[in-house]
Amino acid sequence: MAADYQYNNPLLEDFLFPPYDTIQPKHVSPAILSLLDQLESNLVELETRGEPTWPKLVEPLEKIKDRLSVVWGIVNHLNAVMDSPELRSAIEEVQPEKVKFELRLDQSKPIYTAFKAIRQSSEWESLNEARKRIVETQIKEAVLNGVSLEDDKRQRFNEIQQELEKLAQQFEENILDATNKFEKLITDKKDIEGMTATGLAMAAQMAVSKGHENATAENGPWIVTLAGPSYRSIMQHAKNRSLREELYRAYVTRASTGVLDNTEIINHILKLRLEKAKLLGFDNYAEVSMETKMATVDKAEELIEELCNACYSSAIQDMEDLEIFARGHNAVEANQLRHWDINFWSERLRESRYDINEEELRAFFPLSRVIEGLFSLVKKLFGINIYPADGLAPVWNNDVRFYCVKNLSDVPIAYFYFDPYSRPYGKRGGGWVDLVVGRSRVLSHDATSHRLPVVHIVCNQTPPLADKPSLMTFREVEALFHEFGHALQHMLTNQDEGLVSGTKGIEWDAVELPSQFMEHWCYQRDTLMSIAKHYKTGESLPEDICSKLLATRTFRAGSELLRQLRFASVDLELHKNYIPGGLESVFDIDQRVSRKTQVMPLQPEDRFLCSFSHIFADTYAAGYYCYQWAEVLAADAFSAFEEAGLNNEKAVKETGIRFRETVLALGGGKSPLQVFIDFRGREPSPEPLRRYYGLKPALAVS
Repeated sequence: MAADYQYNNPLLEDFLFPPYDTIQPKHVSPAILSLLDQLESNLVELETRGEPTWPKLVEPLEKIKDRLSVVWGIVNHLNAVMDSPELRSAIEEVQPEKVKFELRLDQSKPIYTAFKAIRQSSEWESLNEARKRIVETQIKEAVLNGVSLEDDKRQRFNEIQQELEKLAQQFEENILDATNKFEKLITDKKDIEGMTATGLAMAAQMAVSKGHENATAENGPWIVTLAGPSYRSIMQHAKNRSLREELYRAYVTRASTGVLDNTEIINHILKLRLEKAKLLGFDNYAEVSMETKMATVDKAEELIEELCNACYSSAIQDMEDLEIFARGHNAVEANQLRHWDINFWSERLRESRYDINEEELRAFFPLSRVIEGLFSLVKKLFGINIYPADGLAPVWNNDVRFYCVKNLSDVPIAYFYFDPYSRPYGKRGGGWVDLVVGRSRVLSHDATSHRLPVVHIVCNQTPPLADKPSLMTFREVEALFHEFGHALQHMLTNQDEGLVSGTKGIEWDAVELPSQFMEHWCYQRDTLMSIAKHYKTGESLPEDICSKLLATRTFRAGSELLRQLRFASVDLELHKNYIPGGLESVFDIDQRVSRKTQVMPLQPEDRFLCSFSHIFADTYAAGYYCYQWAEVLAADAFSAFEEAGLNNEKAVKETGIRFRETVLALGGGKSPLQVFIDFRGREPSPEPLRRYYGLKPALAVS
């Protein structure tokens, strides 16, 4: 039957925008298998007729890589936002063939030899920097993908790659299923006391969706889940300590028991990664990871240690402040706060110290107004206009919006989808940006200019509830700005070489620079006032509340940074020193690392690693430190605007254009350190990050 879907298959159409409204799971297998057959023919022709010249080698190679990336990217995207058993099955069926072809392509000796010939040719010095980086990157990636291995070792390498892809897919599916499996029905209003109106409305809406058709925010019943908005609402506001404990324990033990247990998957992934590293001639997988980073293992560990030293005393003070505050409210848990108490009492302390109420604050952050303010900011900074383009491209859900990005001459330069809301049971948690198609001269539709970038921006924020629009927490505002920073690097690249446009070819520890840079604007007064308008009255955020909100920037900043450093540290430890089958389990290592990076010991049953998809199902293996590495770059980049004068509109625009023309425009066509120097005029300094976090100990430059 699969062959019936090969013809008129929407995945194989020559589309400008993917036909998301017609793609079904039944299309996946025939489309991918047919595509792989075609690409294999293209590859054979390239290997046979290819010459070590740009038109005869690099351009056809880019076309092969891009075609697979685009079609598989669409399938992968639908898997993340519209999960179903049928789609999982379709992916499982064709994933081995897809990986097999990627390995065949990555290990092509004729292509590898041709790139080395370009590197050694008399034409080398005449190539521009972007093309030189492409050649060098292709050679390095071929080696890392096993091109130089002997036949038996290469066969084992390929078996490992197949298994790792399968394990990563299963890991992510188990997290989603485990998250969706937990739900708690609450019928007694006393059990949910303290919850905000938004939290109650969300829990009632979930109850309605589960068959309790008469559920209301006021009278219940309510259903709470482990989905981000629901979980965070309980942990921050529910007075019922036993409810908080129940959800916390469920959250940190997700995917760690029964058929959804990721423990053995983790062990298997780490064992295979170590074996892969050994096959390639490295001591451990962390060394493999650093081959595509700015840092070395030593430099990454040095940064983590410096940051831990800088923020540990602040984190201790944060804990003491919480204990004192809880005792002042006669809380029975004050003398022994536990993990399920921290967010609750932190929120109470924040409300008391800054006189800010999250629920009241939400009213000033309707999604529509935040989007409007964000678009206004990027127009001011980068000279672009963003317009709604709904209807121009098919979408996968009615909540998804589509936009066109234009320059100031009203010429389109990019497009993006925006999928804002949490959708339990079909959409994985968190926020991310994926490339649909990237900028490319070779892949231009009209063969005269370049193909325009198209991007997915996905968030999981609070949806509209009852008669209210989507009202965002400030954390959700920051998350949106973060993801939009990633999208900007894809959309505003001026790099026409598709293999290094957008974020392609950028060392991974610099990729978070634009995203974390954009977060800084949430704490800039004019930006904050431009996005904060009451959803009913249109009233601006009162000046005193604005000042208080800005002051919260350093509230528990040491604790929050230390939490991230735990993740970065355990990631490196697992990929550098972990011995599969040794005396320490992965959870023993997490406990040991956490004793150095946490003020409060972990719960003995903590199994956070079983849901740590960043390192086990994504691209941050032995690279979670990248967030902190890029945070130094981002803070320093934002400080350039402060130095120019945030109230000096002309200077801000000039600095913004310089940021666009360097950090956002150059892609992987230039080393990220040189790109930063081009923007900042010097190498990065950690001083601005120290200042933004309110940390007293100085940080050394890494």
